[in-house]
Amino acid sequence: MTTHAAPTAHEETVHGAGHAHPSDGRYILIALFLAVMTAIEVGLYYVDIGDALIPTLMVLMVVKFWTVAAYFMHLRFDSRVFRRMFAAGLILAILVYLAFLTAMQLFGDDTTSEHPALGPPPAVTG
Repeated sequence: MTTHAAPTAHEETVHGAGHAHPSDGRYILIALFLAVMTAIEVGLYYVDIGDALIPTLMVLMVVKFWTVAAYFMHLRFDSRVFRRMFAAGLILAILVYLAFLTAMQLFGDDTTSEHPALGPPPAVTG
């Protein structure tokens, strides 16, 4: 009577017993999907769709990013813990980026040199 111990997480990862990976054909389909998405993004740049350009490109960017993270970073096949850690880091990075842009006053129109409380700057005499 022999008993076998359950493989450790490391053994499952090293020996491939942990989770199924996509086949080579699936990776080719993913690469074709990403190529088509990139072609759409490039094509949209040359088509005048007005103010919808940036939001459309952002949506396409998110779809491509999710596809790459899910398949090539194997987040789709890993534990939920890893997906949540990745999402938390991504959210934190976005918040830090938005805080930086706000601190640099990128979202406001601060191109005037006139301060609302002080009025226009003094004239320079020379």
